Parts: sequence; C-alpha cells; structure tokens
Amino acid sequence: MPATDLWASTDGGALLAAAVLLPFVGMLLALLLGGRWLQRVAFVCMPLGLALAVAITMAWFDAPGPLVYLLGGWPPPLGIALRADGPSVAMMLAVAGVVCGIGLFARADFGSKPGEPESRGAFAYWLLLLAVWGALNLVFVSGDLFTLYVALELLTFAGVPLVCLAGSGETLRAALRYMLFALCGSVLYLLGAVLLYGGYGTLDMPLLADVLQPEPIAMAALALMTAGLLAKTALFPLHIWLPPAHGGAPAAASAVLSALVIKGSWFLVLRLWLDVMPGVASAQAAQLLAGLGAAAIVVGSVVALRQQRLKLLVAYSTVAQIGYLFLLFPLAFDAAGGMALRELAASAGVLQAIAHATAKAGMFMAAGLVYARLGHDRIDELAGAARALPLAVAAFLIGGVALMGVLPSGAYLAKKLLLASADESGQWWWSWVLQGGAAFTAGYVVLIALRVFARPAAPLTDLKPVSRLAQWAALALAVASLLLSLAAVVGPLPAGLLAKAFSPEELGTLLVLFAAGALLAAALARRPLFGSGAARPGLAGLGTVFEVGDRWVRQWASAMLALLLVAGACGWLLARA
Repeated sequence: MPATDLWASTDGGALLAAAVLLPFVGMLLALLLGGRWLQRVAFVCMPLGLALAVAITMAWFDAPGPLVYLLGGWPPPLGIALRADGPSVAMMLAVAGVVCGIGLFARADFGSKPGEPESRGAFAYWLLLLAVWGALNLVFVSGDLFTLYVALELLTFAGVPLVCLAGSGETLRAALRYMLFALCGSVLYLLGAVLLYGGYGTLDMPLLADVLQPEPIAMAALALMTAGLLAKTALFPLHIWLPPAHGGAPAAASAVLSALVIKGSWFLVLRLWLDVMPGVASAQAAQLLAGLGAAAIVVGSVVALRQQRLKLLVAYSTVAQIGYLFLLFPLAFDAAGGMALRELAASAGVLQAIAHATAKAGMFMAAGLVYARLGHDRIDELAGAARALPLAVAAFLIGGVALMGVLPSGAYLAKKLLLASADESGQWWWSWVLQGGAAFTAGYVVLIALRVFARPAAPLTDLKPVSRLAQWAALALAVASLLLSLAAVVGPLPAGLLAKAFSPEELGTLLVLFAAGALLAAALARRPLFGSGAARPGLAGLGTVFEVGDRWVRQWASAMLALLLVAGACGWLLARA
C-alpha cells in the first residue's frame, strides 16, 4: 500500500494505542497500590490484553489494509503513526497468549501467599513481565525507527533484571553481560538510524521505503542496524549473553527471555529487510544472515546434546532455533535476485517465531517444574521423571516435537513454506539445512525421552509438590505450538499447503528424522543412550570441539570482533550487489 494511504487513522486504529498503553498503565497502577495488589493488577491486565489482541485481529480482518492510528492526529513526518499489518497482528496475538500462559505458571513461584511478606523477586517479576509485554506491543506497531529504538531499549532494560532475580553473583554477572552487549547493539542501531535521518530527513518506515535508494548511506545504515539487532537477538556467533542468562534465571524468567524478548529485535530485522529497505537489501547479504543461522543450528544443537542440565539444553536449543528465524531472508529472493517471494518468506518467519515462542516457553516451564519436583535437572539422573511429573514431561516432549516441524505444528507450516521458496528460487541447499536442523531437534527430543522414561535404579524419594496449574500452563503452550497448523484455515497462506500432509512420503520423512536424531544423540551425547558409563570415542570428541569453540566465541574479545565483522561483511555484501 502506498504511504499516502497510511496518513489517516483507521477504524480500530485506537486499539493499537490501547494495546501498548495497557501494560504500562498496569505497571503504574501496581506501583501506586503496591504490595499484594501488584499480582492482582497483572492478572487483570492479562485477560484484558488478550481481549484487545483478539479485537485487533478481528478489526484487521475487516479492514481493507493495515490498521493505523496517528498519535495526536499528526501525520508523519511531523507526527508518529502506529500501524499493524498481518505480521504485527499475528505477533501481538501470540505474545498475549504466551504472556497469559507464563503468568499462570509464574503464580506458583511469584504469587502472593497469605501470611507471608511480599518478596523482592515477586514484586519485580510482575512489573517486568508487564514491561516486556508493553515494549513488545510497541515494537510490533511502531511505524518510526526512533520509536522502535525506544521500544527496544525498554525491552532490554525489562529483560536484564529478569536474569538476576535470584540475586546471586553469577546471575548478576550474566545480567551485566547481557546489558553491555545489548547496549553495543543499540549503539550500532542508533548510528544507522542517524545516518538514515541525515540522508533522507525522516524515520517513518513507509516514507523511507518510498525514498530509499541503493546508495552507500542506506547500505551502511542497513548493515549497522542489522548487526546491532543480531546482537540483541543472540544469533550465533553473537550469543555471548544467552546461555549464561538462562543458567541461573528462574524458569518463569527464562520463558519470557527465550519466548518473547528476542522476538522484538528479530521482528525489526524482518521489517527492515522486507518492508523498509527491500531495494537496498541484496541476495548476497541475505545469504550471510542465513549462513549465520545455519551455523547457529549446528553449533547450538551439538552443544545442546552435550549439556548435563536440562535447562541448559533448552537454552542451547534456543540458540539453534534462533538460526531458523534467519533462514527466510535469502528465500525471499527469487532466482533472478529480486525480492518476489518476500510475502511467502515473511509468513514462514512469523509462523516459525510463533511456534518457537509457544513451544520454548512450555519447554522452559517444564524444565523448571522438573527441577522443582526432583530437586535437580541433571539429564543423566532423570530416570522416573515421566512417572513423577507426567504433565511437565509431556509438555517438554510435545514442545520439542513441535519444533521439529511435524504435522500439525506451526513449525511444519513454516518449514513447508520455506521449502517451497527454496524450490521456486533454486536455492536447494537451504532445503538440506531445514531438514538437517529438524534431525538435530529430534536428537535432543529422543535423548530426553529415553532418560525420563527409563526405570530408576531406586524409587524416587523426597519429591517436592509442584503446582498443578503451572503444569497445565506449560502443557497448554506446548500443545498450542503443536496445533498451529490450524492457522492455514484462517490465515493468508497458500492453498493446498496441507494437501499431502499424511502422504507416505511425509510419514517416511518423519521416521527418517527421528532415526537421524537418535543417531546424532547416540554419537554426540556425553553418555550412551542406553545403560550407563562414559561416552564412547568418535563423534563425541567432535562434540567436545564444538563446546570449546562455543566457549571461545562467547568471550568478550571474540564477541566484539564478531560483531564488527558481521557489520563489515554485511555492508560489503550489500555494496557488491
């Protein structure tokens, strides 16, 4: 739609402002009331926010184009506009649902219990959850690059304290690492925005899309902003902060960080490349983004299989799954180098992001429940966990299977869309990456399944009670990820996408993926899949090499060098086009 059609508020546009304001108003009201009222205010905001997201979705379906709301009635470039198209609406609805699920789970750990004083962690958690929600909504509907900078900083400064809610020295160091590296990314993003404003006199995205040319100032801005956003998203090799952040954070905080916080910066990369600067972006630079994504899939998956704690396995699987979110960028280009497939690629990316958000939130919550029930989350000692905690184990395994991309999960639809784009554009090598990544995901699903269903050497004792509501919340989010293919019924997806879903070819591919995953787990895990004892030599030694490489990449000097190299390589590839 041309920019001139976006200079007036539309019916339902005011709902966008309400969706942004509601969490922040809830924060202020909770601070004013204080004490135990904070959790109650949060639980009032959650259903209201979900209802607003549903109302926005319905208004978008009835509208001829994007929903628009002009703040103060002033059109850009003098004013600021909030806009919501299909990807924005889908992400807002998904985030609202995930926030509600996480809130129900967190009630057990951060709820206000009668007769007990309000804890510092509980007071902070509900405020930060609302802040993350409001900042994400602002990211999804902002039409101005500086407003997006403000939203991203709000998101970062709400995410950092979630890392150190436990208050230990280790978590404080992890939070400081996250904050400093994210601020480095912010500097690069802001520098790119300054270049764009100096060159074109506006930061409104539709206006920029109309005037941007493939010239050095635009290429430099896109390279800088992309590198900065990759640092915030923790795409390999810029994941210096992600594993330590999850190591000591509570499960309810890890679910927010993995499922929600990283989606804000990724969504802005999607906007910049596909909507704001499609004429500046190049197929060569897009190959770089997907190459980093492929490396993330391999390294994250291998190191995940080497972990000894369940929560760290999920953290490294997040590193791998972030890589999937960047495979869409080269697949937006057709064989001639034009961005003819960007709508198909964008749909796949949004589906993958939503599938990851729901599944990974459920998996982190399940890992936290296992720890609370057993008193540990050591993978080699999880025998009997399936009987001790069936709902949580089901949530973990269902989430993992959903991320593999099996029917009827959202990741299945995303993978089919990306495979279709790869076939149409002649980029066959990304089809191999997609299938290989699914095999790696199957590897740690098989590994954990064999551990939790194994018979313990002695009956489990000293089991702690865990919240039934928290278990159902984790299971609900995992099942939601597994059922996201229902979006094909109501969403603007190609017809016939599920026509051959139950064909012998598809079922055979699924069996091959599980078999390949079992082989990868057997070869790379620290312990044999069956029995006990030290891991056999062979590929397990290769896994050790990956671990050493991962530790080296996550050092400060290596990470900062990688950040500069990514920015430089992206700029060079853009200039070559």
